[in-house]
Amino acid sequence: MRQFVTIAANAFMELVRQPIFLLLMTASAAFEIFLATPYYFAFGDEPKLVKNSTLAVMLLAGMFGAVLSASASLAREIRAGTALAVLSKPVGRAQFILAKYAGLAAALALLCYINLLCSLLTSRMAFDAYGSTDLFAVGVFAVGLVLAYLLGGFSNFFLRRPFVSDAVFSLLVMLTIAFVVINFYTKDVKPQPFATGVDWRLIPAGVLLLFAIWIFAALALACSTRLDMIPTLAICSAFFLLGIMSDYLFGRHASSWWGSILYTVTPNWQNFWLADALDAGRNTFQWGYVSKAFAYAICYVGAALAIATAMFEDRELS
Repeated sequence: MRQFVTIAANAFMELVRQPIFLLLMTASAAFEIFLATPYYFAFGDEPKLVKNSTLAVMLLAGMFGAVLSASASLAREIRAGTALAVLSKPVGRAQFILAKYAGLAAALALLCYINLLCSLLTSRMAFDAYGSTDLFAVGVFAVGLVLAYLLGGFSNFFLRRPFVSDAVFSLLVMLTIAFVVINFYTKDVKPQPFATGVDWRLIPAGVLLLFAIWIFAALALACSTRLDMIPTLAICSAFFLLGIMSDYLFGRHASSWWGSILYTVTPNWQNFWLADALDAGRNTFQWGYVSKAFAYAICYVGAALAIATAMFEDRELS
């Protein structure tokens, strides 16, 4: 168990030290805030458009980060010989794969937390044609972003610590503080009850997207046991496109044996995309559905990791 925790923790820290991880986190968070600033003239559907767009950014950023992180965590280590050095210790290959996935899942959860925080913030900032941009929220968010980078630079210059990982954790803290500060004030900088106007239904919707990203990460890790980043990205993109069209391509043929098999094997991403439920104006969100989606995700992740372990067992590492 100690070896598992050590490998998982090292995999997590290795991923958050990747510059691309910091850039992806910053770019996706900043773009979500930007989506709530322009005038759309969408005939009163501006808040709906902003919420759907931020959830889409969260999903795509997480899936892109899953492929990059899986390749950095496994494929590059196999190519560099690091995996062989670890497996020369009393560590099994199955344990190595599972620990790598645990670190990968934790890093992606951190990325999704930042994106979900910004998505909640944009639900408060969104306005219709008769409103105006929330410059106060944009300013506080920008200050938090700049302070996070300054803290990372300070620790790197004076304490000789890694800049990227410190900047990632500084973003985690500073954007959380910015979220709390913004929600205590109106756009006119007047005190208000906390989180007035925030659509908390985005939390279960974001959790469902995290489940989808974890499935995508398991598929990317399975591909990374044999392939480098570009082929992994191509295969995972194909899985993404097939999963989006799964109901149309295979669902209507589920009564046949081949349709049932293909419909079961293909991940159905529509199960995790519930923007339509938010658009319907429902005031409550069924957490029971989230628990069922979690069970589906666990089963699919388990199957993908079993395939990854089988593919990694006879992989030549020398």
